[in-house]
Amino acid sequence: MNDGRAGPPPARSRCWERLVLDSGLPRLEARILLAHASARSREWLVAHGDEAADADAAHAFAALVRRRRAGEPIAYLTGTREFYGRAFEVSPQVLIPRPETELLVGQVLARARAAARVLDLGTGSGAIAVSLVCERADLRVTATDRDGEALAVAHRNAQRLAASALASGRLQWRTGHWWTAVDAAEVYDVVASNPPYIEVGDPHLGQGDLRHEPHGALAAGADGLAALCEIVAGAPPHLRTGGWLLLEHGHGQGDAVRALLAAAGFGETGTLRDAAGLPRVTLGRKPE
Repeated sequence: MNDGRAGPPPARSRCWERLVLDSGLPRLEARILLAHASARSREWLVAHGDEAADADAAHAFAALVRRRRAGEPIAYLTGTREFYGRAFEVSPQVLIPRPETELLVGQVLARARAAARVLDLGTGSGAIAVSLVCERADLRVTATDRDGEALAVAHRNAQRLAASALASGRLQWRTGHWWTAVDAAEVYDVVASNPPYIEVGDPHLGQGDLRHEPHGALAAGADGLAALCEIVAGAPPHLRTGGWLLLEHGHGQGDAVRALLAAAGFGETGTLRDAAGLPRVTLGRKPE
């Protein structure tokens, strides 16, 4: 039945900017998805916004919009997320790298001596480990994860962003759950981890992007401290004297993590704030 009102014009006749405006998404999100669907830069889309959109790109964009409006993270829709100035591949097998984790990378770089051996426990996409070897050509980094699919994503990121580090052996992968992934006699100058730290029953796990991310990379125990406890307890034998342990955690867990470090014999403990001013990384040093 025709009520006399015109429907939306066919996708092929709409201009690029009209696709953005009609999507129902925030403009930045829509432009990111349209850039991905059209294989054009966001700058190009702005400059050519009044030109007719390609039909294939418009249809691909519409499919992405439907998935985004259903709650899928943009990083999974595009398959990439920027971290420490580089574009990393991401998939539903790995946690989406977040800006606050850049604090952890920066602190490792600041505390790692020349030619240091660094261990990244629970590497996921490899964002921490790959960033470290890209930023410092002297570092030797071992990265672990218990999930083989996550390590496959990390390896692809390393092949694209840090091929020389892979070829030289400066960057290596290990499969296993926390300390089971490394030999008992292995010792490092710095150990870093962004482990799961959300409480298992936290309602935020059912909201937003968290609904789509791997649960095992997010939640750990009734208080969110289970993984942090395991990492701290196993760290001393794997750190050289004077070595550092650095841990990312929830903004309300700084006191608890410092207490864990002190109980395990670490000194010089402290908690650092991220760019939003929230307590995010706690560290401690193995006494001389």
